[in-house]
Amino acid sequence: MDITTEKLNTANAVVRATISNEDIDKNIQKLARELSKTADVAGFRKGKVPLDVIKKQYGEKLKEDAQGQTIRDVLDAALKQMDISPEAVIGEPQMEKLDKTDSGLDVEIKISLRPDIVLGDYEKLIDEIELPDISEEAMNKRLLELAKSQTPLEDIKEDRGLAKGDTAIMDFEGFLDDVAFDGGKAENYALEIGSNQFIPGFESQLIGLKKGESKEIEVTFPQDYGQENLAGKPVKFKIKLNAIQARGEIVISEEIAKKMAPNDDTMTLDKLKDQLKLQLENEALNKLYNDKLKPELLEKLVDNIDFDLPDFVIEQEMDVALNKKAQTMTKEEIDELKDNDEKVLEIRETFRDDATRSVKATFLIDALAKVKSVNVSEQEIMQTLYYEAVQMGREPQEHYEQYQKSGYLPAVQMAMIEDRVLTKLLNEKVKRD
Repeated sequence: MDITTEKLNTANAVVRATISNEDIDKNIQKLARELSKTADVAGFRKGKVPLDVIKKQYGEKLKEDAQGQTIRDVLDAALKQMDISPEAVIGEPQMEKLDKTDSGLDVEIKISLRPDIVLGDYEKLIDEIELPDISEEAMNKRLLELAKSQTPLEDIKEDRGLAKGDTAIMDFEGFLDDVAFDGGKAENYALEIGSNQFIPGFESQLIGLKKGESKEIEVTFPQDYGQENLAGKPVKFKIKLNAIQARGEIVISEEIAKKMAPNDDTMTLDKLKDQLKLQLENEALNKLYNDKLKPELLEKLVDNIDFDLPDFVIEQEMDVALNKKAQTMTKEEIDELKDNDEKVLEIRETFRDDATRSVKATFLIDALAKVKSVNVSEQEIMQTLYYEAVQMGREPQEHYEQYQKSGYLPAVQMAMIEDRVLTKLLNEKVKRD
């Protein structure tokens, strides 16, 4: 067995080998001996089957398995020759050439390796960040919202219709094609009119309804609603208004501050305002991060930190992009491509730049996560998906299991790690007093 190796760069290597028939025969003998210990062959006791009988009965399968084992032996020897640990190999080695000759096999195998990444002084790529200015108007609005939340609801005694800002205490039941659907019924449900908690059009149709009155309304569930049987469907709701409630006079006072922190004897209105300012600053900062700074920082890291990338991973990413593209194409467009391999390859090639940047970004985030000690546990992934399910109106466990069965959990974990790494890098550059 003659093996030569070539490191194309730090992330890719090629192994070339000439495998003799004698090398393959040795593995045939070895596999046949192992099989003879367990094989059930009529006329022979287990463990006493002659090798010639084993080879005759399992001939072609033995040869295939022996060739596979010999190629694995080549790879093991090649990695040792290049001083590369098996853990550094990414994905399955790619067979570039497998030629059968009279004397054996000529093979060429490409190996992708985890790249060596030198981050360097990456922190210089991150500019200092000024805290967002919080206006007095924004402060007062948040303070008013808090005061409102601490002001109790009271029944409206006067004979008037339901208005925006009121809270409706109601019974309701929903019907799809005149059949009541699961989760569409409640009694004495409190709904603030104008809060947009319900399906678009639901709350507005209740305006003007008086205490004790009933009404039937029609609404259509959004196309992206979490329950598939209701998504995009028109439904009817039967509603009875039991009471109308509104909040009493909203007063901003020291008492409100104390209610917000019942276990803090030092809480004052000024201290509450300071906490609200910090809260608003963080909210504004997070919005700035998500809308602008995180994407910009990732682009900077990708543009300025150079290292070799494993070709196989880029090719995989291109295949994923091509499949996504195919899902958006019409039947006519797909039919046109069926017998046009050249055009398919041309379309696939258009994804190379984006695929390269995406792969590079993934390896960079992975390297930075190690430096910054950022981890995301399975429990945290589950909590994130459960929260997402609740927001979408889906059953949390089913939502999680759907991601699990589809193999998307690693992608969710990577997205969470990316978010935390970029947030941590940016937080370290925020100028605080």
